[in-house]
Amino acid sequence: MKDSLIAGVTGTQTYTVTEDMKPGHLPVAVLSTPSMVQLIEMTCLATAQAHLDDGEVTVGTHVCVSHQGAAMAGQEITVDCRLAGVEKRRLNFEVRVEAPGGVISEGTHQRAVVDASRFG
Repeated sequence: MKDSLIAGVTGTQTYTVTEDMKPGHLPVAVLSTPSMVQLIEMTCLATAQAHLDDGEVTVGTHVCVSHQGAAMAGQEITVDCRLAGVEKRRLNFEVRVEAPGGVISEGTHQRAVVDASRFG
């Protein structure tokens, strides 16, 4: 890990909610919780990646988020993350998701920095 991977590093990504992100059991196309968690993970992963050494990747290890509002297909959402702390190779992010109607999620996400050769 590079010395730049420190508490306070932030990242933001904007995504458009698509039909395939909807839960199968609902008659309307809204952002499902699993799809929202995937977008949170992707945002945290991209934020950390710029601060990793060659051959390092991050893997998700824990997610604790609310899902307190809806985002309809076609709407844009914004995922913000802030690296709250680094404990050895464990990265602790604070996360927030906003839709046009306001905040739809807040919580934490934890990632671990690992050697990519472990997967090959």
